[in-house]
Amino acid sequence: MFARTAALAAALLASAAMPAWADGLIDNINGMTLDAKGKVVSFTGLVIDNDGKVKQLLERRDKRPEKLDYKLDGDGRTLMPGIIDAHGHVMGLGFSLLTLDLSGTKSLEEALAKIKAYADENPSRPWIIGRGWNQEKWGLGRFPTAADLDAVVPDRPVWLERVDGHAGWANSAAMQAAGVKPDVKDPAGGRVERIGGKPAGVFVDAAEALVSKAVPPPRAVDRDAALIAAQDHLLALGITGIADMGTTIDDWQAYRRAGDEGRLRVRIMSYAAGIEAMVAIGGPRPTPWLYDDRLRLNGVKLYLDGALGSRGALLKADYADMPGQRGLAFVNDTQLLNMMSRAAMDDFQVAAHAIGDGANAQALSAIEELAKDYKGDRRWRIEHAQIIDPVDIPRFAKNGIIASMQPVHQISDRLMAEARLGPARLAGAYAWKTLSQAGVPLAFGSDTPVESPDPFAGLAAAITREGADGQPFSGWQPQERLGRTEAIDAFTRSAAYAGFAEDRFGTLMPGMRADFILLDVDPLLSTPGELRSAKVVETWVGGVRRYQRDDNR
Repeated sequence: MFARTAALAAALLASAAMPAWADGLIDNINGMTLDAKGKVVSFTGLVIDNDGKVKQLLERRDKRPEKLDYKLDGDGRTLMPGIIDAHGHVMGLGFSLLTLDLSGTKSLEEALAKIKAYADENPSRPWIIGRGWNQEKWGLGRFPTAADLDAVVPDRPVWLERVDGHAGWANSAAMQAAGVKPDVKDPAGGRVERIGGKPAGVFVDAAEALVSKAVPPPRAVDRDAALIAAQDHLLALGITGIADMGTTIDDWQAYRRAGDEGRLRVRIMSYAAGIEAMVAIGGPRPTPWLYDDRLRLNGVKLYLDGALGSRGALLKADYADMPGQRGLAFVNDTQLLNMMSRAAMDDFQVAAHAIGDGANAQALSAIEELAKDYKGDRRWRIEHAQIIDPVDIPRFAKNGIIASMQPVHQISDRLMAEARLGPARLAGAYAWKTLSQAGVPLAFGSDTPVESPDPFAGLAAAITREGADGQPFSGWQPQERLGRTEAIDAFTRSAAYAGFAEDRFGTLMPGMRADFILLDVDPLLSTPGELRSAKVVETWVGGVRRYQRDDNR
C-alpha cells in the first residue's frame, strides 16, 4: 500500500540487532535533570548499570569508577532526560510519513498541485490517502470541496484528513465508493458540510466515518513499517517516550510484534481508542509494563468534542465568527459518566479530549461526580484543555486533574482562536501559567501528527508564546508564559507522572531508566531561536544508543 513499506520492513531485523551496553560512563557532559520536586540537578558524569538504569550522577570533583565496560566522552555537550511527548498518535505519525502530507501547503492551489503530482506518481494505488490540510492556513475563508478535488483527481477516490484529524475531505469518487447519498443525515457528534443541501465534500468529526469506512485498511506489514518510521522520527527529535492517544487493537498488535521481536525502541504509554478497544486490549485491568518498561496500556481516550479549526469544539456560547453554532457534543452527560465509570471501576486511567470551554466544563463535572465513588490516585486527564472558562480553572486542581496540553497549538491557533472566540473570551485560552499557579499538574506534548513532534519548538513556545517569526512581540497573552524549568518539567518528569511512570523514567536520578539525549545547546541558557533550532546529537533509551546524528545533516 505504501511506497516505503518494503524498504522499511527490511529494517525490522536490523533494528532488532542493537546490542545492549553493560556498566558504563558518559563523562565530560553538561548534565541536567530534575529531582522528585522538579528542581534542577547538575552533573558532569553519568554512570549506567548493566540493567540500563542510572547508577550514579557524578560531579566534577567525584572520583570516576575504575572498572567499566565502556567510557564515552560527551565533549562538553548538554545531557538531559529524554523528552516524553504526553499526547501524540504514534501510528498516525508513522502513516503521515508514508502517505501524502499536505501540512506544508500554504494555499488551496498549492495543495491541489501536490495532490495531482502524488496521484500521477502513484497510478496503481486504488485510493489517494493523506492528511494535513488546513483551510485557515490557506486563507481560504471556506472549507475545500469535492469539486476542488475532482478537478485534479476525477478517476480515483481521494480521502484527506484535516491537520487536526477532526474533518475529512473527499472527492466525488470517494463519496460514491462509500455510498454517501445526497440526502445523507448528520450523525450524532458529526456534521456534513453541504452546498445546495447536498454533501460538499468535507465531513466533520463523527461524520468522517461515512467515508472512512470505505478506505482499504492498512495491512499488518504496513503498520509495522509505519511504526519503524514513527520511531525513527521520534528518536531523531530526542523523544524517548510518548503517550499514544487512541490506540486501536491493530495498533496494539503492531506494538506487541515490535516488542516481541526486539524492535520497540521508544516507550509507549497507551490509551485505548474507546471502551471497546480498552476491554479488547486490557481485559479486566491495565496491562503490566512490558518489554523493560517500553509498553503499557494505561487507560482509555474518550472524545467529548471536536476541534476549534472545524468549529467542532464545544463552547459555552456561540462562535464569534458563526453565531448560532456552539460546536459538537460527542456524548451527553449520562453517556460520559457511564463510560468514565466503566473505565474507573477497573482502574483504567481516563483521558478526556476536551478543547472548548463547554467540553472542559462537562469533563470537570463528570470527574467531580465520579471522584465521590472512585477514590485513590486516579490522575484524571483532560487532553488539550485549550479553551477554559476562567471560573472553571480552580476545578482542575480540586481533584488533581492533569492538564495535558500542547504548547505548539497556541502558536498555530492564535489568530484562529481570536476569530472563533473574540477578544473577550481569551482569558482562559491555552492558560498554562494560570493552571500551574492554581496547582494543576501540566503535561506537555505535540499532538503529532497534527503538529510536528519537535519538542524544542514546543519548549520555545511555552517560554515565549511567540512563533518562529518572533510574533507577536513579547508573546500572545504573555502572562501565560512559563519558566524554562517548568516547561522542561512538563516535557519530562511531569509527562511521565501523567502516565503513572514517574518511578521508571522521566528523570535521570539513580534507579531510573537511562533515557537521555545529548544536545548542541543548553536549554536552560539558550535563546528561544537557538532552542527552536536545537539539534539532537544522540538519543539513548535504557542505556542503549538508539540514534546518532550524522555530522553532515
